[in-house]
Amino acid sequence: MTALQEAPDIAFLPNESPLAMPTLVLLFLSNIFMTIAWYWHLKDGAGSKPLLTIIFISWLIAGVEYCFAVPANRIGYANGWGAGQLKIAQEAIALLVFGIFMVTWLGEPLEWRHGAAFLCIMAGVGFLFWGR
Repeated sequence: MTALQEAPDIAFLPNESPLAMPTLVLLFLSNIFMTIAWYWHLKDGAGSKPLLTIIFISWLIAGVEYCFAVPANRIGYANGWGAGQLKIAQEAIALLVFGIFMVTWLGEPLEWRHGAAFLCIMAGVGFLFWGR
């Protein structure tokens, strides 16, 4: 037997469920709304708006986010994803979505440290899904 055959199986789609992809899609949608809810007000002097107005608008956006996050977690968990796997997948997606948002909406540059941080999170994803 070769070393490749002896290596543990990395299952990125627990139980090879057809519902793993909807879980990831819902997590992506959730993170888009979450990122907007948390950071939309940083651009174009939104600081001039009253804080309570900013909070209210952000909560409305976050309400939409929950409509995607809750089903994503329920579907994933019911189909073999552990809570830790759901969380680390969400974090990896959040960094990806935030990186795009940071560049396109806020106009900030991506630097090497952003890539390094993403690779560290992806290593965490690999550890939690290893052999599961």
